[in-house]
Amino acid sequence: MSAIPEPEEFRAQARQWLATVARPRTADGEWGSGSDSVAVFENWTEEQEREHTARTQEWERTRYDQGWGALNWQEAYGGRVLPAYYEQLYRTEEAAFDVPHRTEVFPVTQQLVAPAIGIWGTEEQKERWLRPMLRTDELACQLFSETEAGSDLAAVRTKAVREGDDWVLQGHKVWTSGARVATWGVAVCRTDPDVRKHAGITVFLVRMDAPGVTVRPIQQMTGGTSFNEVYLDGVVVPDADRLGPVGEGWRVTLSVLAAERLDSGNLGLDNADRALELAGNLPRPLTGSEQQRAADLHIRTLVQRLIGLRVTAALVAGREPGAEASVGKLYATETMRRTSDLVSELLGPSLVADTGEWGTYAWTEHLLGAPGYSIAGGTDEIQHTILAERVLGLPKEPVR
Repeated sequence: MSAIPEPEEFRAQARQWLATVARPRTADGEWGSGSDSVAVFENWTEEQEREHTARTQEWERTRYDQGWGALNWQEAYGGRVLPAYYEQLYRTEEAAFDVPHRTEVFPVTQQLVAPAIGIWGTEEQKERWLRPMLRTDELACQLFSETEAGSDLAAVRTKAVREGDDWVLQGHKVWTSGARVATWGVAVCRTDPDVRKHAGITVFLVRMDAPGVTVRPIQQMTGGTSFNEVYLDGVVVPDADRLGPVGEGWRVTLSVLAAERLDSGNLGLDNADRALELAGNLPRPLTGSEQQRAADLHIRTLVQRLIGLRVTAALVAGREPGAEASVGKLYATETMRRTSDLVSELLGPSLVADTGEWGTYAWTEHLLGAPGYSIAGGTDEIQHTILAERVLGLPKEPVR
């Protein structure tokens, strides 16, 4: 194993490599040029989603093959055994280059599902799944949420019944991003209805092209279909594709959810920065109210980045962040709301009338999408409960 480079040395190496394989963003980065998209959830057709996914996979494979992917993983899986925060150092440098935007299915695959397999998978499963997922040859989506369960993920009703060496899955999942392009779905299922709900859960990896799997897009307010319903009608899954012990699925699920909350702390920062740029490029002076909102948002972006550094510091110290992850998620969703408030005041009627002017009507996609993150990745109410019980020591909510 080679020595770990110092952070600044690593960043310089990353910049040098990126310059050989990608074009700097500065050419299109001037205000009023390039894409003005600030969509929170992509507003694409299935064909557009597949085309963009293929482009991003090509980039991720290049990164992986040349030693800049899976940075904190073992060499056996194509990694460099670097500290976890080196991935964030790399992302900081990559942001200055024109590379494909990673849609949600990519961090779900590489940062949520692959680590869960690393923790809970058998040696055969690790050998079979980790390299293809880290290289994005195979992508994974989360088959977690259900309409009946709401925010209570442990109340899942999708059933998995054992039949010999197989399991037969029957149920319905909802709000699944990336279901149309994913190879695998990580399904949380009820395998024992006669025990307490957290004890009767098992997790499976389901082929998304298996007989009985039906994906139905959900129409968004913006007109796009980023999310999907997934129906599992008698889907046969071999026991070899079960992740973790039977009945221990809640612990497996928590591994994924913890990683999801760690990954959510940077939500909305790019759009907040873009909103502040908008404020600085208006063809008129800002009103006092607008100046106050812009200053408030600027301060929030600094604080949100500091929260992210606390999470990174916890990782560097070798411990799993606790409250920081929930605080970061709550803070990020509020940043997104305040971004909407600032933009609404700055643009006024230009926000709702598509005049073709760059950087105006495009903001409707942020305004319509941002509220979704008060639900996605663990609702605000769930995060408040975690902080109340685990940080403040308040009594647990009564079980109904």
